[in-house]
Amino acid sequence: MTLPFFKYQGTGNDFVMMDDRSHQFDETNHTLVRHLCDRRRGIGADGLILLRQHPQYDFEMVYFNADGYLGSMCGNGGRCTVAFARQLGVIKTDTTFLAADGPHKARIDADGTVHLRMQDVLGQQEIEDCGVFLDTGSPHLVRFQPASTLAELDVFSEGRSIRYNERFREKGTNVNFVEAPAIAGQPWQVRTYERGVEDETLSCGTGVTAVALAASRRGAASPVHLRTPGGDLRVTFEAHPDGTFTNIFLSGPATRVFEGKVEV
Repeated sequence: MTLPFFKYQGTGNDFVMMDDRSHQFDETNHTLVRHLCDRRRGIGADGLILLRQHPQYDFEMVYFNADGYLGSMCGNGGRCTVAFARQLGVIKTDTTFLAADGPHKARIDADGTVHLRMQDVLGQQEIEDCGVFLDTGSPHLVRFQPASTLAELDVFSEGRSIRYNERFREKGTNVNFVEAPAIAGQPWQVRTYERGVEDETLSCGTGVTAVALAASRRGAASPVHLRTPGGDLRVTFEAHPDGTFTNIFLSGPATRVFEGKVEV
């Protein structure tokens, strides 16, 4: 069988994208998804995304982690899917689509910047000796690092030890390591160990969203600029006295890398 595909990336977070409006892709074929995401034997990606028709929304985004299984919300993947939908002619500039955590609104600018509205976040939980835990469509642990330590941090080992510790072992969590800017107005530095990929990724959209909200407790005000190894993102939000966050937007580029066909 020959499968046509597109490759997209959002600040280095890369995805195999497939037009599955005919609903022909077997989402229970975990081995195939793993193969397509394999960087040595397949196409190579942090995840695979199907764009499908939906009777109530412009489209549906079905996201798989690189381990072959359906994942929770992926912010950068959502932004890439919006760009992909425009390429296919499914949308023009504004859209409402369905993802794993519910409906999302988004807008894509002429320069390719995608502004994705995230779900409201109800609060944060301080976990002793670990960091701040919150859910931005996917579970995230945010750990603030001392100044000038992030660049040399072993994110794989440190992230994996938290992701599989007793507190998170059952469901797992993504782990974000953060360094505050030395000068106000400069970007917050972020590196992420991503659940499902089981490694550090160049960027994580739900991760930087979690970081921005957690950083607000340390004086960061909307908009928050964040720098990942794959590029810069921006998060805007409204913070409320009861600890909730609403009107959250994740903004950044989403770029088509190439297209092709793969025999499976």
